[in-house]
Amino acid sequence: MKLRTALALSMLAFCVTLQAQLSKTEKKIIAEVSKNNAEALKFLEANVNINSGTMNFEGVRAAAVPFEKAFADLGLSVTWYDMPEEVNRAGHLFAENKGTKGKRLLLIGHLDTVFPKDSPFQKWQKQDSIAWGPGANDMKGGNVVILYALKALHAVDALEDTQIIVALHGDEEASGKPISESRKHIREAAQRSDIALGFETSTGFNNATIARRGSSGWELKVTGKRAHSSGIFNERVGAGAIFETSRILHQFYTDVKGEQYLTFNPGVILGGTKVDFDNLLERGTAFGKSNVVAQEVIVTGGLRFITEEQKENARAKMREIVKNNLPQTSAEISFIDSYPAMPPTDGNQKILAALSEVSEDMGQGPVEAWDPGRRGAADISFVAEFVDGIDGLGTMGRGAHTPQEYLDLRTVEVLTQRAAVLIYRLTRD
Repeated sequence: MKLRTALALSMLAFCVTLQAQLSKTEKKIIAEVSKNNAEALKFLEANVNINSGTMNFEGVRAAAVPFEKAFADLGLSVTWYDMPEEVNRAGHLFAENKGTKGKRLLLIGHLDTVFPKDSPFQKWQKQDSIAWGPGANDMKGGNVVILYALKALHAVDALEDTQIIVALHGDEEASGKPISESRKHIREAAQRSDIALGFETSTGFNNATIARRGSSGWELKVTGKRAHSSGIFNERVGAGAIFETSRILHQFYTDVKGEQYLTFNPGVILGGTKVDFDNLLERGTAFGKSNVVAQEVIVTGGLRFITEEQKENARAKMREIVKNNLPQTSAEISFIDSYPAMPPTDGNQKILAALSEVSEDMGQGPVEAWDPGRRGAADISFVAEFVDGIDGLGTMGRGAHTPQEYLDLRTVEVLTQRAAVLIYRLTRD
């Protein structure tokens, strides 16, 4: 199978002669990762075989247990945070190494997947260098990169006196609300850190993410005057809820669309005489007749943005469009914040440059920034206001969020080596 980048297979075989720019300690770190690679893949397989769909709280907790033990064995203090009942999520695993040397790092992953307990896609399957499995790439593979990078550093005494916090969320795929509760611990950790490294899936061997778009939900409710359809358009009956909704959505498309990195999508629409919609299940019913003017419409959708300013400007335009109603109709729009934006910053670019230098010193070529318009939201965005960071340091594969999700096993060892050397250098800076 082809990877998304021109990934040199000779490089993945990794019979590369290490460059002179690597220190003796860095060479030892790389050797430790190689020594433990088979063990890392077994650990990953076992964790993938634990169903940890976001709403399978027992499964998420079970997926955390092997990491708890492994981090504790490295000398990290380990804490499991249960979520309050109203958040309705399993909880989060944090592990911390305390010290004063170099940059203070926050390493971010997540334990949950999009595959529920009753999903037919449950188990790890391997053929040659490809492994299929729920969360194999998104992002249990990234969690294993974190663990085995730290394990290599521990083996050469490079964790001593470093400040590193590992945050593995149990609800990244469907974050619990309110966000102030479900992301409280990582935001507190970020305020005790200098740099955040996200281990979501890699978009390409020579790419990393220095910016991510934020996401926001919106809900549009439109009301018209119920009447016989023969009276539509007259002064007494007006346009009806469906025509008013059509006007609004069309103006969103013509008047709001166009800014780079700004997108919005109406995902569900229901309209007629009576509408029932369940926001939690994102499904509903509508009743109406062709000879009755529609009385209700509901539309739910999402909005993506690269900065908070862009988000607020788009919302203002949408509100202005919504209030200019057709005759005998009314409409209101509400917005729900989800993931904030992670805008590109000079600090993020500097961390990317450090990663690129590591890659080149290892004979793997430079690393460039990935287009943020081609990445979704992620947990690193919740800490972007506090620390500089980069993401996409996890494993490589394709098919995330589908039953075809797979991991290219050839990438695990070398990406773990690169992450370990990056962490080593940052904690010496």
